[in-house]
Amino acid sequence: MNNAQYSVEDPRAHVNEEPRDDMRDVMFGFGGMLGFMTIVFAAMVIIKFVQS
Repeated sequence: MNNAQYSVEDPRAHVNEEPRDDMRDVMFGFGGMLGFMTIVFAAMVIIKFVQS
């Protein structure tokens, strides 16, 4: 049986899937995006005050 076909038929054989750290991944993603958006917001506020 071809290895590619086996991984399609059986999701447990998917080598890139690592479900143990899902909550940590979500927390890092949320925190990273929150931090990035906070920096963008602060930059936009500073730009607005400089222009006025």
